[in-house]
Amino acid sequence: MADLKRAIRRVLYPAYEARVVKFLPQDKLPKHVGVMLDGNRRWAKAVGADTAQGHRAGAANIEPLLGWCEEVGIEVVTLWLLSTDNLNRPPDELAALLPIIEEAVASLADQKRWRLHPVGALDLLPQETAERLKQAAEETREVDGILVNIAVGYGGRQEIADAVRSLLAQAAADGTPLEELAASVSVDLIGEHLYTKGQPDPDLVIRTSGEQRLGGFLLWQSAKSEFYFCEALWPDFRKVDFLRAIRAYAERERRFGA
Repeated sequence: MADLKRAIRRVLYPAYEARVVKFLPQDKLPKHVGVMLDGNRRWAKAVGADTAQGHRAGAANIEPLLGWCEEVGIEVVTLWLLSTDNLNRPPDELAALLPIIEEAVASLADQKRWRLHPVGALDLLPQETAERLKQAAEETREVDGILVNIAVGYGGRQEIADAVRSLLAQAAADGTPLEELAASVSVDLIGEHLYTKGQPDPDLVIRTSGEQRLGGFLLWQSAKSEFYFCEALWPDFRKVDFLRAIRAYAERERRFGA
C-alpha cells in the first residue's frame, strides 16, 4: 500500500506543482527567502540511521531547493546550516558534520550557478571550515545567479554584537570622538555592518520540522518578514512544501505595521 501511494504521488505531484507555479502572482512573490534547515537528527532517528546520515540527507536537499527558488524568480536565499549554539554539540558529532557542510558548499560552488556568500562568525569555526567557505565565495564571486547566503556558525545575537564591534572599530580607526559616534548611531548605520549588508531583508522565513520559533535566525533582518512553519523534517522537505510556503506568502496582505 505504501508503495502504491508513493507511485501515485510521483504521478500526481508534478502536475499539481506545475499548476501551483502557473498561478503564483508574480507581483507578490518574495525576493529574499531565509530557510532554517531543521530536523536532520530527528529524521535520522525516525528512519533508524545515524546522525551523520541525517546531515548527509539534509545536505542533499539543498541543491533541489535552490533549483525551486530559481524557478519562481527568488533573488536571494539564506540557508542556516549551523548555528553558534550548534558549535556546543558533542565533538564527535561536529567532527562528522563540518566536513559534510564543507562538501555541500564546495559542490554548490563547483556548479557555478549560484553566488555564495558566507554569513556567520567564521572566527569561531575550525580554520579549515572557514577557509572552505571563503574559497567557495571567491570561486563564485562573478557568478550571475541567485545570491546564496551560507549561514554557518551563525547566531542573530552574535551578528548584532559583531556589527556593533565593527562600527566601533571603524569609528576608532577614523578618529571619531565617542560623543559624535553616539549621536550618529542609527538603524541604517548598524545595518551597514551586518553580515548581509547591502542585501534586501528577507521577505519570507521558512522553518522546517514543526518548530515555531526563530532560534536566533536573522533577528535584525526579519523584523518585517513573514514566517512559514512546515511540519516536514528538512530531509523530507519537498518541492510541493516549498511551493505551498510561497503561495501562502503571496496570499498574505502585508501591512508593515500600518
